Amino acid sequence: MKKIILFLSMALFSLGIEAQVKAPQPSPASKIEQVIGLTDVSVEYSRPSMRGRAIFGNLVPYDKLWRTGANKNTQITFSDDVKVAGKELKKGTYAIYTKPGKENWEIIFYSDANNWGTPQKWDDTKVAATATVKANTLPMNVETFTIMFSDFKMDSAVMNFIWANTEAAVTITTAAKAQTIASIEKTMAGPTDRDHYLAATFYKDSGEFAKAKEHIDKAISLRKEPAFWYHRQQSLIYSLAGDKDGAIKAAKTSLELAEKAGNADYVKMNKDSLAEWGAK
Repeated sequence: MKKIILFLSMALFSLGIEAQVKAPQPSPASKIEQVIGLTDVSVEYSRPSMRGRAIFGNLVPYDKLWRTGANKNTQITFSDDVKVAGKELKKGTYAIYTKPGKENWEIIFYSDANNWGTPQKWDDTKVAATATVKANTLPMNVETFTIMFSDFKMDSAVMNFIWANTEAAVTITTAAKAQTIASIEKTMAGPTDRDHYLAATFYKDSGEFAKAKEHIDKAISLRKEPAFWYHRQQSLIYSLAGDKDGAIKAAKTSLELAEKAGNADYVKMNKDSLAEWGAK
């Protein structure tokens, strides 16, 4: 009985530890997901409110490093390389720190994105990009700190930082024009050797060997550098299609290329197939 009572007591104590009161947060977390041009951009930040307080020059001192929100530092993630105020910024995740001033804001993209608030020790080598932008005065107060995107163009957008009667903004430019041109040129050029190789493999597995032959031959003709695995696939397709001579020729080519590449697996597979098909 004592053991049962002890067990129940421990279980209840454990439940008491795990139980947590849930209540609304004074600076709720927010996440923005936005496409700029062809680039995915996401921002995660916490949103403090004025609640009757003076903000810039008081709660947020002028010309001092700010986490740009509340709680954990604000983070931004880019799926592609971008430019921030004309400065190169590689794809990845960054912390956004700011130094709000009376007339200008300094916006800092910091490569160490995992800090609670501002870093305990600042490292200039982790500053990936900075931008100095004008601080604009709004005709009214915005109660809750807000980050938003506006002024969208084909390859750019403006990221706005808004709180109290102040707004600062920085332009983010993507490589959408170059990406689109590359996509157009690739599409107009037609299927690549890899597209035909994948089609050949599909038709081989589907039992449509005539189509598989057509695509594997096209894949080999388009490939700039001969590949032993392409010719290996060709030999298998020709064999399944009943073209033994073609299969043997392709296997010999694959064998020669595999030997030059030092790929023992393909050397053995080709030798085994050539023996099976009675090659001389």
